[in-house]
Amino acid sequence: MDRGKPGSKMHVLSDANGLPLIVGVSAANTHDSQGLKPMITGLQTKHDPHRGRHFKPQRLHADKAYDIPELRKWLRGRRISVHIAREGIESSERLGRRRWAIERTMSWLTGYRPLNHRYERHPRNYLAFLGLAAAICCYKRLVRLTT
Repeated sequence: MDRGKPGSKMHVLSDANGLPLIVGVSAANTHDSQGLKPMITGLQTKHDPHRGRHFKPQRLHADKAYDIPELRKWLRGRRISVHIAREGIESSERLGRRRWAIERTMSWLTGYRPLNHRYERHPRNYLAFLGLAAAICCYKRLVRLTT
């Protein structure tokens, strides 16, 4: 956390393939872990009418910034298994096998010029561009899979 840092942070929740599911924006001087709860609660579960159940996230892979006991407890309460490197115990190198997907997603999103540097004054406009970039990433993936 950098108390005096101006700007904003992108929060992205993606699936195992790197497709962005939810995007969010917060102030640059807030801790990363404070953006996780709104992202998880904002994730809409799909209802499968044939099986009669809801689909929800099953696993969460994150780096050491999310190693907070209260956050682990909250995620376990929502029946989401947690794979977070523990501070001072585990190396963050082990999570690299799974973490590359979100790093690639962040690279895809920052490849669009309005998102690389924040040109927008209002956060809602920046969030709109971020959502549009996420939709374009999903569309490109869909086109590549169907052709």
